[in-house]
Amino acid sequence: MRLTLEEIRRKEVVNIIDGTCFGFADDVAIDTETKKIVEIIIRGRLRLFGLLGKEEDISIGWNEIDTIGRDIILVKTERKGKMHNRKDSFLQKFFNIFF
Repeated sequence: MRLTLEEIRRKEVVNIIDGTCFGFADDVAIDTETKKIVEIIIRGRLRLFGLLGKEEDISIGWNEIDTIGRDIILVKTERKGKMHNRKDSFLQKFFNIFF
């Protein structure tokens, strides 16, 4: 399978160990000497529209990727992600920042 960076960016990254979601892949890191992808990068989410900074970026090694599907990237890692519920309303997301 051949993928472009744009296609990778549309895929959500989920940990198959505990089912948590890391978010969408934002970027990839490439080793210029070996010409291979080293890791995918998920940028930290903004906290309160960026006023409270942002969460840390998450880097997942290429060797931790289990499967790349049509809509999702399944990874097997011991890193802890947050369980993001996409159906949260704005107010629920707002209060989750503080509580």
